[in-house]
Amino acid sequence: MNPAKRHAIFERFYQANPEPRGELEFNSSFELLIAVILSAQATDISVNRATRGLYKKANTPKAILKLGVAGLETHIKTIGLYRTKARNIIATCQQLLSEHGGQVPHDRAALEALPGVGRKTANVVLNIAFGEPTIAVDTHLFRIANRTGLAPGKTPLAVEQKLLKVVPKAYLQHAHHWLILHGRYVCMARKPLCANCVIERFCEYRHKTPQLAS
Repeated sequence: MNPAKRHAIFERFYQANPEPRGELEFNSSFELLIAVILSAQATDISVNRATRGLYKKANTPKAILKLGVAGLETHIKTIGLYRTKARNIIATCQQLLSEHGGQVPHDRAALEALPGVGRKTANVVLNIAFGEPTIAVDTHLFRIANRTGLAPGKTPLAVEQKLLKVVPKAYLQHAHHWLILHGRYVCMARKPLCANCVIERFCEYRHKTPQLAS
């Protein structure tokens, strides 16, 4: 895919949705961090359903730490892998308090050192909470980057690194939101909705679904 096509793709995304937003609900960088940890192998809908109750009860590291693992589990038990996530969140809260004054660090290495936080989670926090032009490669984004020809790669890291090189700088801040939302609602895994796709003209996918009958 050439630079002109890539620019056209992101211009179309921008025209359709100038200020894209993720679907996790939060009111602070800490709430965002916890929501992203919980979202691993879970839907944003299920996470939001759980955190609405949790954040009314506890929405700071100190408050969640007071709940303990068992108390936290009662709030997030509808989410997959909730026991592991509860242990990680409690440990993360302890680390935030002991090493960062209870604040979410604006530093990749410090974020990735937190229990339950990997590169993807760190990228989301850096992008949304701190305005960094990072790209969090989830399953949707990985699929789209390869399917469309935008940034083919064999691993999420390879796709991330290529996207950082080829996405026009003017669109880099919102790139991962546009791509994730596009993968979630249009360029779906089993049957992409090519007839409803704003970038269909520029996509290099060879097996596009038929246009809808007029």
